[in-house]
Amino acid sequence: MTSLPSRRRLLATGAGAALGLGVAATSVAPAQAATGQASAGRVTKGGAEEKRTLDELYQAALAEGGKLVLYAGGDISSQADGIRNGFKSQFPGIDLTVVVDYSKFHDVRVDNQFATDTLIPDVVQLQTVQDFVRWKEQGRLLAYKPAGFSKLYAPFKDPHGAWVAVQVSAFSYMYGPAAVGSDIPSGPLDLADPRWKGKIASSYPHDDDAVLYLYTLYVQKYGWDWLARLATQNLQFARGSYTPSAAVSSGQKAIGIGGSGAPLSTGPVKWVLPDGSTPFMSWGQRAAILKQAKNPTAAKLYLNWRLSVEQQKAATNGWSVRTDVTPPAGLKPVWEYPNGNLDGFPKFMADRAAIERWKQTFALYFGEVKGDPSPGWLGLHPGA
Repeated sequence: MTSLPSRRRLLATGAGAALGLGVAATSVAPAQAATGQASAGRVTKGGAEEKRTLDELYQAALAEGGKLVLYAGGDISSQADGIRNGFKSQFPGIDLTVVVDYSKFHDVRVDNQFATDTLIPDVVQLQTVQDFVRWKEQGRLLAYKPAGFSKLYAPFKDPHGAWVAVQVSAFSYMYGPAAVGSDIPSGPLDLADPRWKGKIASSYPHDDDAVLYLYTLYVQKYGWDWLARLATQNLQFARGSYTPSAAVSSGQKAIGIGGSGAPLSTGPVKWVLPDGSTPFMSWGQRAAILKQAKNPTAAKLYLNWRLSVEQQKAATNGWSVRTDVTPPAGLKPVWEYPNGNLDGFPKFMADRAAIERWKQTFALYFGEVKGDPSPGWLGLHPGA
């Protein structure tokens, strides 16, 4: 048995991979890309793709003031170390602040900052995909098309450039090869088998909307009777989608449900990319420049950097949002997995009334969410 892994080790085992915050600090060649345009009202078409290189954008960002504030959805602050270190390594003159919190807290925090005229972030990068549609309609987002915009998979971008997906995220179940040995779970249905009682960790489905969607896919596939049997398995629930992987990696539990990972990883946690009709869930983590951003040029630099071929090739889970970046051997582009429900997540997130019904129903089976949020309580204006 090992102790609970450090936050830095969690990144290495894939616990934060779905959030896309562990971007490798690779050397990036100058990207070709077009300055966006936005009217005072609704978002315009955003013009052509950015033509300036990363170095030219960097110099312009330094002249602008050399600061950048990013609000990123996630579970623990160290998940952003890859972004902090990689961006700082290539653009040392930019003072980058990355604030990690649950997306459902960041979005209402930004709304309140809009209402009180106290906006802090330049860029928002969140799991709450429905907010980007709403903010676009409200005229809150800067229409901008970074380099490579034309190479993005079509559902991973707003046609006017109001937002782009900068990484692919996916949730499934996972197991510890050392813990299960040859008794590998055959799929989510098998997790309700009594032999796994007391051996499963899960993030709360009624606390995180992506985990919620995964559980709804399971219920739709396997039925309420399956969920009732799973609820008798004495699951260890915790807040934060990194916690199932942490529990499996440390040897506390043999199986985790509702977290991210790397499909081809050979580490202590095997994240399962299901075959055939067995469901998992995936989405494009969206990012946008706020129209009221204090540092719009630095924000453009960030989006161009994240979408560059080099950074997309360095994606920890192997998937890219770009159509011209080939996944490693053994993987297809994420949009070629029908059981990944890529198109379903934005539709699911748009129906907030249905989401509340799902949450309260899962609370009946699993009990209410307990514990403080894993990033802590960050208040109204983190990063100020």
